[in-house]
Formats: sequence, C-alpha cells, structure tokens
Amino acid sequence: MKQRYFDLKTAILNKLDKELPKQFYYHSYSHTVDMHDAAARIADYENISDDDKELVLVAALFHDAGFIINRDDHEMHSCNITKELLPSYNYTSEEIAIVCDIIMATKMPVSPKNKLEEIICDADLDYLGRDDFKEIGDLLFRELKEGGALQDLNEWNQVQIRFLTSHRYFTSFGKMNREDKKQENLRGLLGE
Repeated sequence: MKQRYFDLKTAILNKLDKELPKQFYYHSYSHTVDMHDAAARIADYENISDDDKELVLVAALFHDAGFIINRDDHEMHSCNITKELLPSYNYTSEEIAIVCDIIMATKMPVSPKNKLEEIICDADLDYLGRDDFKEIGDLLFRELKEGGALQDLNEWNQVQIRFLTSHRYFTSFGKMNREDKKQENLRGLLGE
C-alpha cells in the first residue's frame, strides 16, 4: 500500500471522528473501521491487485462520510468529499472516479457492476453474517428509532426479516464465510 493511502486514512478517520453527528450510532466511526477491515479481508480473499485493493479501501473509508452533511443522498455527499480530499493525496481523476463508483454501489438497493463494487457491498453488510449481528443491529435500530424512522422493536424485527430474506452476498468470501451465519441470524429473528 502506498504512503498516500496511510496519510489519507489518518485524515479521513480523524474527520469522521470529529464531524459525524453523535446520533449516528450505526453509521459511525466504528462502522467505517469495521467495514474497512471487512473490505481488506474480502479483497485479500478475492485476490485482487494491490492497486484495486487500495481503491476499495479508500472507498470503504469514505463510503459514509456524507453523513457529515446529510443522511439523504449521503453516498453522493461522500463522493463530493472524496473529490474534494483525494487530489491533495495525489489520487488521479481516474482513480477518484473509480472510488466514487465503488461508493455509489453501496446505495440501496445495491447492484454492483464489477468485482470492486461487489467487495464494497459485501463489506458494508458483512455483519449480517457474523456473531455480532444483534449488537450491531441494535445500534442501527437505536439510530433509526431516534431519527423517527421506526416506532418499536417489532417493526425493526420485521424490517430485518425482510432485509435478510432479500439480501445476497456477491463475493466468494461472502458466500463461503457469511451466508450460513446470516441464515442462522434470520432463523433467530423468525423464532426458529
């Protein structure tokens, strides 16, 4: 990994830590770090080039930066922040365009168009197939409830059931390492 990446990582994580509104319990500094680490694991498993891995990891670091500006269209705002910051770290306009495409792939409903976009989509929802699914889901529930998007836990559980039922992993990593646990988490929600 090039030094520019490490310098950029420090800068954006500091920015997120200082500027993300505190009512984003899920879309937080911790989520960005978790998602970035998942993207690194998946990128290694998928055996992509070092240059492609760097672009995926940059996109992971910036994918929710737009929440600093607004919840609505946060992916677009994330791209605007990316376009603003990356040139000063010697990223080319072509690299920045790729990073923005990767970020935009996380917009729901996801429809990744290439391997890098598949990696970011799976990394963003990696927790669905992990043991910490409930703890992380509780953070999202709290964020959505306090934001007025949900009324109660029953409504949240129905949202989760619909989401997990329709969700699919795209990468070999996700299919091999997360799908079984995701199905177990879904069965738990269904009371099976």
